Amino acid sequence: MNPQIALPILIPLLAGAISLVFWRSRSMQRFIAVAGTAGLLLTALWLLTTVNRDGILVMNMGGWPAPFGISLVADLLGATMVVLTGIIGFAVALFSLGSVKRSHETYGYFPLMHLLLAGVAGAFLTGDIFNLYVWFEVMLVASFALLILGSEKAQMEGAIKYVTLNLISSVVFLVAVGLLYGMVGTLNMADIAFRLATLEDDGMIDVLAMMFMVAFGIKAAAFPLFFWLPASYHTAPVAVSALFAGLLTKVGVYALFRVFTLIFNQSPGYTHEILLWGAGLTMLSGVLGAAAQYEFRRILSFHIVSQIGYMILGLALFTPLALVGGVFYIAHHIIVKTNLFLISGIVQRLRGTYELKSLGGLYQSHPWLAVLFLIPALSLAGMPPLSGFFAKFLVIRAGLEAGAYGVTFIALLVGLLTLYSMIKIWAEVFWKATPSEADVDPPPSVGSKEMWLMLAPVVALGMCTLFIGLNAEPLYALAEASAGQLLDPDRYIEAVLGDTQEKTP
Repeated sequence: MNPQIALPILIPLLAGAISLVFWRSRSMQRFIAVAGTAGLLLTALWLLTTVNRDGILVMNMGGWPAPFGISLVADLLGATMVVLTGIIGFAVALFSLGSVKRSHETYGYFPLMHLLLAGVAGAFLTGDIFNLYVWFEVMLVASFALLILGSEKAQMEGAIKYVTLNLISSVVFLVAVGLLYGMVGTLNMADIAFRLATLEDDGMIDVLAMMFMVAFGIKAAAFPLFFWLPASYHTAPVAVSALFAGLLTKVGVYALFRVFTLIFNQSPGYTHEILLWGAGLTMLSGVLGAAAQYEFRRILSFHIVSQIGYMILGLALFTPLALVGGVFYIAHHIIVKTNLFLISGIVQRLRGTYELKSLGGLYQSHPWLAVLFLIPALSLAGMPPLSGFFAKFLVIRAGLEAGAYGVTFIALLVGLLTLYSMIKIWAEVFWKATPSEADVDPPPSVGSKEMWLMLAPVVALGMCTLFIGLNAEPLYALAEASAGQLLDPDRYIEAVLGDTQEKTP
C-alpha cells in the first residue's frame, strides 16, 4: 500500500469541505484556498520524488487487490501531471485573492475550485477506466458551476456550448467503457491491456479505440469538435479561465496518452495515423481562428486548440523522441498558457477591457507588465531560449525523423502564425498609443495589495518558463523517463497486477 498516492486527491476534497463549513467567513475561505493548494503542491512533489526513486506506485482501495478493486496508480507521467496541477492550483489561488469578486466568493468559488482540482488529480492517478469517467464528471460539474459564476448572458451562452459538447463526450466515453467491459470483463486499465493483448477481434478493438479517441478528443478540444472551448473560456472570470486553460484540456490529452500507449497499442499504423492528421488539423484550425480574433482571451483560447495539436502529434508519431516531446510540450504549455490568461486579467484590471482595439499604451505606463507578457508569449511561439523552443524542437525533429513531412510543415507554419498572434497582442495592447478616453472604459480602482497578489503568480510562472528554457535538462530527463514507461506498458501492468502468474485468467 502507498497511501501517499491518495493525498493529492484527498487534500483538495478536504479543503473544499472545510471551505463549506466556513461558508460565511470570507477570510477563512481565502486562507484555506492558499493552504489547500499549497498542500496539494507539496504532496504532489513528494509523490513525484518517490515515483522517480522507487518506480510505479500502486494503492488498492479498500484492501481489494487489482483487478477486483479500484486502484490508484502513479507512474512518472501521472505524478508529473499532478505536480503541474499543484503548481497551477496554487498560482490561481493566489491570483484569485486579488481578482475574484466578493459576490463570486459567496457563490462558492473556492469550494468549487478545490473540487475541480480533486477531479483533475483523480483523473491523473486512477488506474480504473470507469473511475476515470467518474473523475471526468466531477470536473464537468465543478467546471460548469465555475463557468456560470455571475450568470451573465455571455457566460450562460458559453456554458451551454461547453456542457453540451462535454456531455456528448461523456456519453460516448460511457458507452465505450460498457462495450469494453463486455469484451474483457474488467475495468482495471492494466488488466484491460493484458486481456486485450490475447484477443483476436481486431475489428471490434479498433471500433472501441475510435470511440475513446472521439470521447477524449472532445475533452482535449481536438479537431473537429473544438469550438466549445473558444466559445466558453473567454466568458468566465479570468481566474477560472486560467485554471481551465492550464488543466482541463490536458486531462483529455493525458487520457489519450494513457489509453493509446497502454490499452490500444495493437495497431498503431491505423489509430495513430488518424491521430496524426487530427493533430495537424487541430494545429491549423486553432491558429487560424486565433489570427482572426481581436479579443485578448479569445485569441488565447484558440491558441489552446492549436497547441493541443502539438501534444497529440507527439503521441501520434509514437516514437521515443516524439513521446518525450509530447510530455515536454504538455508541461511547458500548462505553465505558459495559464500565465498568459493571468496577464490578460491584469490588463483588464488596468484598462477595464479585453478588446485589443480599446487597449494600448501599457508599455509606457507599465513596462514591467510588457516584459512579463513577452516571456510566455515568445515561449508559446517557440522562440529560443524559452521553454517553448525546446518543446517545439523535440516534436518537429521527431516528425522529420519519422518522415511525417506534411504534418511537420504544418507544425512549423503554425509556429510562425502563433508568433504573428503574439505580435498582434503586443502591438495592440502594449506598443501603440493609448486610445482616447472616449474609446476606453475607465479602469476600476486597484489596491496595491490586490495587484501584488495578482502579480506574484505571474512572476513565478514566468520564472518557471525562463528556468525550463535556460536549464531544460531536468524536465527533458523527466519527460524521457516518462516516455520510456509509456513505451513499455508491461512495466505498468506488472506494477498493478504483479507477475504473470498473479494475473486473472
